[in-house]
Amino acid sequence: MIFDRLKRLSIVLEGTERDGPAAFSPGQAVSGRVVLELAAAARLGALRLRAMGAARVHWTESRSAGSSTAYTQSYSDQVEFLSHRDTLLAPPDNGEVTVLQAGRHEFPFTFQLPETLATSFEGKHGSVRYWVKAKLHRPWSTVKKVKKEFTVIEPIDINTPALLAPQAGAKEKLARAWYCNRGQVSVTAKIDRKGYTPGEVIPIFAEIDNCTSRAVVPKAAIIQTQTFIARGTKKQKKSVVTSIVGDSIAAGKREVWHGRALKIPPVGPSILQCRIIQVEYSLKVCVDIPGTSKLLLELPLVIGTIPLHPFGSRTSSVSSQYSVNLDWLSTIPEQPEAPPEYAAVVSSPEAEQSLAPPCRSELGGILEGPFFAYIQEFRFRPPPLYSEIDPNPPSDNIRPRCMTC
Repeated sequence: MIFDRLKRLSIVLEGTERDGPAAFSPGQAVSGRVVLELAAAARLGALRLRAMGAARVHWTESRSAGSSTAYTQSYSDQVEFLSHRDTLLAPPDNGEVTVLQAGRHEFPFTFQLPETLATSFEGKHGSVRYWVKAKLHRPWSTVKKVKKEFTVIEPIDINTPALLAPQAGAKEKLARAWYCNRGQVSVTAKIDRKGYTPGEVIPIFAEIDNCTSRAVVPKAAIIQTQTFIARGTKKQKKSVVTSIVGDSIAAGKREVWHGRALKIPPVGPSILQCRIIQVEYSLKVCVDIPGTSKLLLELPLVIGTIPLHPFGSRTSSVSSQYSVNLDWLSTIPEQPEAPPEYAAVVSSPEAEQSLAPPCRSELGGILEGPFFAYIQEFRFRPPPLYSEIDPNPPSDNIRPRCMTC
């Protein structure tokens, strides 16, 4: 029987193990092969391949139409990203079948991914999935199917002006109990940029003023918000990715965070361009106030895939990357220092070493990005250009010196 002759039908994607995951980027070519192993000679019809990719959402909500009437409302939608078909083994033109001998047979395939694709995602009310499916048609037998899923990761480069911009905010709240004013709690927080990648540490700079009569507890957390959209209705699911808890702040005291570290765990990147599924992140700084609701301050985050360059992109300029915040330039004096002697700069080993960029271990995470390289440009005045013409010629009023005297 044909079931005894067909030993295995599988899909192997190029560059991956047989059963391992495969990851690709939008616009990349996907290559692989369909492997067919036969225990004996078999008659086959056709071998067809289909590559698919789509985002799907679905959820239900119970609604009441009266005291005794209830019904369930269903919400669903779908967006197709990829659809590719190919015939790897076609039947002969005379209508007969193809006979393959026993052994291993491989059928290669290649297709191009579109330039715009959403990152693969699995959520409670929706998903973004990509897969390759092969169908083997056999005469007088059922169609044999095999499916291989693969991952698509949309690149998000955080080395852009929008994602390098600092994020800051401030909020305050009156603590009330039994209609009595017990004071005010205020919080201000700032992070150095909007874009981060998994594994990075977010330094949080914050000030919490507790002007109430009770102790309060500050906290910080990274929140993931999944938004599913169908038929004009949204369904959201929020979860805490990671969090830290600060020390209790006594009544009338102030707490200052000088770069409190919050490490980003391995999480999926942000999904911002899909019509029906969005994955967003935010940093929330909250203060637990006894007897009243929490004080919440939210700063937006974008989790990317391309990390921050150690000294900035070579193709980007200072004005394009850091036009959002040039306050650090105000610390440079209007009258720069005089340049050192030329011989001292060239011949002295210590002077040459002092001009080299510091090691990362010496910085200790304080200086990030290309700030050091840019500050060096303003440290000294440039030396004058060399010229054969004397810039200070002698005056005609001065009597020339007698050489015989």
